[in-house]
Amino acid sequence: MAKYVIGPDVAIRLAEERAVIGAEHQLLAPTLIRSHALSLLYARVRKGELTKKDAERHLDYVRGLRIRLLGDRVLQATAWQVADELGWADTFVAEYVALTRLHGDALVTLDAKLAKELAGSVPLARFTALS
Repeated sequence: MAKYVIGPDVAIRLAEERAVIGAEHQLLAPTLIRSHALSLLYARVRKGELTKKDAERHLDYVRGLRIRLLGDRVLQATAWQVADELGWADTFVAEYVALTRLHGDALVTLDAKLAKELAGSVPLARFTALS
């Protein structure tokens, strides 16, 4: 079973595509993913890119995903270390990287800039690996 750490961008894309995740994959994320997804969708509604109804539908899908959510002390300590190593201003994205280091086989992100920055730091997988 492949364990993929996903971020809110990936969760929302899964929602947009109404994707079905195969039983051979396990999704992992920090507990803050739902708040991140909420914030991203809210911003898209405010910009007029998405209707509130569609955003709510996407949130329902994200809430229904079978994601193993983690947020313990070890994850937070590792996120601190990751943020420090990479010189980041906060630890939010570092939690996804930390979770990949601790439990995941690869991190799936749609953010090309982040993927480039993390090359060699953690294993990365393409979005298509989830299908």
